[in-house]
Amino acid sequence: MASGVDRREVLQGVAAAGMAGVMGAGPSAARQVAPALFVSHGSPMTALDADEYPQALKHFGDGAGPVKALVVVSAHWETDARVHVTAMAAPPLVYDFHGFPEEMYRLRYAPPGAPSLAKDVVARLSSAGVPAVADGERGLDHGVWVPLRHAFPEARVPVLQVALPADATPAQVARMGEALRPLRAEGVLLMGSGGVVHNLRRVNFRSKAASVEPWAAEFDAWVAGKLAARDFNGIQSWMDAPNARVAHPSPEHWLPIYFVLGAALPEDRVTPVFEGFHHGTLSMRSFALRA
Repeated sequence: MASGVDRREVLQGVAAAGMAGVMGAGPSAARQVAPALFVSHGSPMTALDADEYPQALKHFGDGAGPVKALVVVSAHWETDARVHVTAMAAPPLVYDFHGFPEEMYRLRYAPPGAPSLAKDVVARLSSAGVPAVADGERGLDHGVWVPLRHAFPEARVPVLQVALPADATPAQVARMGEALRPLRAEGVLLMGSGGVVHNLRRVNFRSKAASVEPWAAEFDAWVAGKLAARDFNGIQSWMDAPNARVAHPSPEHWLPIYFVLGAALPEDRVTPVFEGFHHGTLSMRSFALRA
């Protein structure tokens, strides 16, 4: 990570040059379609882990190709009326969790932002019927920075966060992915961060390696089958899945999956990034779409 002086210089350059400077987006710049990624981010404590899950995220990041920016929808930010998009040159971190070890609140992750890309994202969403606005105050919550600390630990890639619309439907979130899909051809990785199974009332907090509850395994298997079959339309009918109401008493951790699926290209392959459970019920299933 850059020193304070170097970081200020980098961020000043970002703000002045916009995405053309950050992404090298001149007419001769080589283009490669970036993946789209869904991450089940689990507990904030995964930020301190070094086991199979963070290793899988690091493996994905190492093989993601020349990613030039990240646009992330997280379960932990919802806005009314208009979708907000982080638009500052140096997005701060939001420590949106309580009662964790003090070490968690000392963790840092300092990627640059990209105000010019934020403006483009706002315009694309608004044109697609998703009213959006640039936000110069709100930072990156743990659904963004915790997995990215593992996947892109050097924090060199600019990061934007896009809020979920309050009370959104799967179709509305998928439309957001569709609107931003062309950015993948510019090297922008689109990411949804939530959880395939997320019911905190049923989590075994005593043991990260607890046996998987059958109801959670059944819902997770339903999702895996739909992904393997590329039945993205079928996933929109998630309330018909086994144990859906138990797997997601509220939908905010489930909805980011539609941002990723909405960004899918016909030639994309669904590739697993991680499969497994933490604490008996938290499915950590994560996957990428690769053209």
